[in-house]
Amino acid sequence: MAKTVTLAILSILLVVAIILQPDAAFQASLQGLTVWWNIVFPGLLPFLVLFEMITAFGLAHAIGAILQPLMKRLFKLPGESALAIVLGWMGGYPTGAEAVASLRKRNLVTKQQGQRLLALTHMPNPLFMLVVIGAGFLHKPIAGSIIAAAVWLSALWLILLTTLWSRNETGQSPAADKPGGSLLGRAADALRLGREQDGRSFGKALGDAVSASFQKLMMIGGFMIFAAVLAKLSEPLFDPLLRDFGLGFITQAFFESHLGAYAAAIWDAPGTGTLVNAAAIAAVLAWSGLSGILQAGYAISGTDLKLLPFVLLRTVHAAHAALFMLLLWKPATSLLRIVLEPGPGAMPATAPADSFVPNSAVGVKTADLPSLWPYSITGSLLIAVIGITLALMLLPYRRAGKSH
Repeated sequence: MAKTVTLAILSILLVVAIILQPDAAFQASLQGLTVWWNIVFPGLLPFLVLFEMITAFGLAHAIGAILQPLMKRLFKLPGESALAIVLGWMGGYPTGAEAVASLRKRNLVTKQQGQRLLALTHMPNPLFMLVVIGAGFLHKPIAGSIIAAAVWLSALWLILLTTLWSRNETGQSPAADKPGGSLLGRAADALRLGREQDGRSFGKALGDAVSASFQKLMMIGGFMIFAAVLAKLSEPLFDPLLRDFGLGFITQAFFESHLGAYAAAIWDAPGTGTLVNAAAIAAVLAWSGLSGILQAGYAISGTDLKLLPFVLLRTVHAAHAALFMLLLWKPATSLLRIVLEPGPGAMPATAPADSFVPNSAVGVKTADLPSLWPYSITGSLLIAVIGITLALMLLPYRRAGKSH
């Protein structure tokens, strides 16, 4: 009852705020829509469709069988979780959460494994970090690479720590692979079993994948626009206090990571510079914003996975990502100065913030957002080619299994 009343009061306050500030709410919703259309839609659609197709044709089961030993030893997770990690890291949030929810619903991971896997797969889109932030926001592609490395390495470090604390887990999923036979033989059996369990034709599976992916993208767009409006309407409450401490970007960062990353890129408080801005961006991306957290919460609805432990891990990951950025910056830039010749992609060890971003910018502009379609399609096609190659390699083993 108390929760319902609280949500009702907050909803009424939001409606009142929109009525009092219609122009601000409209501009914020347009900004959220711009980010969704230029970044999230092209960055996620191919990977969401691909995940549905890989699952429908049993490739997820085959990959799980092949990677079962590695995932058990390293993360105490079943082999099927490897595909969720790959798709989450390549597609961005909430692709990883969708994959983890699918594994949990099929009872391929335990609840404890699912919680850890959810934290590991909830990653920002690599194209956003490498292309949009590096080339678009900072105008330094190499800076985007270092930020991505800080986010990824801190995630691996954090999940390894949580794995060490999970000593009581055996690493065995509820639907563990049957022992015996060669590795490729078990993968072929898993491929056949997964295909038989699904049973849809190629056309039916493709149509369902496209339809489900578009519905998920509409949901993601709604969350992003909602978070962008909340961030804008909250500025009069929080910005004066935050600006006194030189932390004006935090309001945007708390609600929406893409807008928060842009705000962190143009952050020009006294004492900030390239390194400080990059560390702030890494923390914002690791946090993922209220929008990203709500997207993950929506994805895991219908499972027994909890959102609160996930939020706590997002907070810890944000702190670790900023720390890793500070630790990686000097060795990475020193190495890159040796490897790369001076040019438009070179990154100096230190530079003032206004040397690489326009401080006059007040919002994300379409001109600041490079098209992600070529990169996203190329990445998804690469995964598809690897999957098809794997399926062809397993064909002889499937025939051998049938002959017995």
